[in-house]
Amino acid sequence: MRRVVVTGIGATTPVGGTAQQSWENLLAGKSGVNSLGQEWVEQYQLPVTIAGEAMQPASEVLAPHEAKRLDPSSQFALISAREAFADAGSPEVDPVRMSVDFATGIGGVWTLLDAFDTLKERGPRRVMPMTVPMLMPNGPAAAVGMHFGAKAGVHTAVSACASGNESIANAFHRVKSGSVDLAIAGGAEAAIHPLPIASFAAMQALSKRNDDPTRASRPYDVDRDGFVMGEGAAALILEDYDSAVARGATIYAEIVGAAITSDSYHITAPDPEGEGASRAMLAALAEAEASPSDVQHVNAHATSTPVGDIAEFTALKKVFGKNIDDLVVSATKASTGHLLGGAGAIEAVFTIMALSTQTAPGTINLDNQDPEIPLNVPKTSASLEAGKIAISNSFGFGGHNAVLAFR
Repeated sequence: MRRVVVTGIGATTPVGGTAQQSWENLLAGKSGVNSLGQEWVEQYQLPVTIAGEAMQPASEVLAPHEAKRLDPSSQFALISAREAFADAGSPEVDPVRMSVDFATGIGGVWTLLDAFDTLKERGPRRVMPMTVPMLMPNGPAAAVGMHFGAKAGVHTAVSACASGNESIANAFHRVKSGSVDLAIAGGAEAAIHPLPIASFAAMQALSKRNDDPTRASRPYDVDRDGFVMGEGAAALILEDYDSAVARGATIYAEIVGAAITSDSYHITAPDPEGEGASRAMLAALAEAEASPSDVQHVNAHATSTPVGDIAEFTALKKVFGKNIDDLVVSATKASTGHLLGGAGAIEAVFTIMALSTQTAPGTINLDNQDPEIPLNVPKTSASLEAGKIAISNSFGFGGHNAVLAFR
C-alpha cells in the first residue's frame, strides 16, 4: 500500500474564485451569502431568498463554447480541476494510470428543468440534443475526465451531502492500492434554482433569515434555523508520495485515512446517537493508525440545522471522549453556506490549508453557542501544532457518512 499525498488544490466557492482566494476570505471572516436578485425569486414567491452564489461566475472563466455544452455543475467542476492540476505542476502521467472521482449531490438540475420548460412551451423539437449528457450526475466527472484524458476510470459518487468526501475517499483508495498513479477528486454543485429552494424550504431545512443573509448560516448558535444553499466546486490532485517527491512536487498534506458508513436510520434525519458517524471517524483513524488523541482539528459538517449540529456533537463525543475539549473545531459553512455534494470537497481544501498553514479558520456568526454543543469553536483563526491529524466530516440525507483524515 502506497502513501497518498495532495499536490494540487483548486476551488470556486461563494467566498472566492480560486482556492487561495477562498482560503484568504475564509480567514478574514467574510460571508459568501447574499440576497438573490433573480426575477424568479419574486415570480415564485419563494419563502427563502438568500443563498451562497459562486463569487466568480463560470462565464468569466470558461470560453463560451465550453460553457454552452456543460451544466453549471460541470462548469464549476472543470474550473476547479484545471486550477488544481495547474497547481500540482501539470504532472505528466500515463492516461491509463490516471482516474477521476468527481461527485455531485443533485447534478444537472438547471439543465433538466430548463429543458422541461422548453418542452412545455416550445415543443420537443426545441429541446437541445445535449440535454441528457448535460443533466446526468456523472457530467462533472466526465467533463473533467475528457479534459485531462483520464483513462483509468471516471467515477461519480451521488451520496447527498457526503458525496464530495466519498469521492475523495474512493480516489484515495485507488491511489493507495496502486490501481492508479494519480487521481483528480472533488465535488461540485449548482442547485440554486427555484425548485430545490422551494423543496428544501418546505422541509423546514433552510434558514429563513432573509433580512440578514450574511448572518443566516449559524452553526452551533442557539438561534440557528437551518442551512443556506451554496454552489461551486473544489478539486484535489492525489498521487503516490514517492512519485510526488521524485518530480519535486509541492506536498500540501498526506491523506492517511478515509471511511464510509451508513446510518440506516431515516431518509433525512441523522441518527441522534451518532452511531454511524462515530464509526466512520473511528474507521478513518484506524486506517491512519492513529488514535483520537492524535487529532487536533476537525472541519465539522455543521450545517446550521437544529438537529444535525447536535447529532454530530454526539458522534464527536463518542469518538473523542475526554479529549473533545482539545479539538479545535471549524464550521466553515457559516461562511460558504452548504454546497451539498460539493461541500466535502471545499471543506477538504480548507482542512488541508489549515494543516499546511497551521491555522484553523474561525467560525463566524457564533454569537451565543448552544450549551448542548460545548465544543471548542474559535470565532477567529486559531493556531495548530505541526504533525497532528485533522479530520473532515460529511454526512448526507439517506444516512451517508464519509470522513477523511489528513496529516
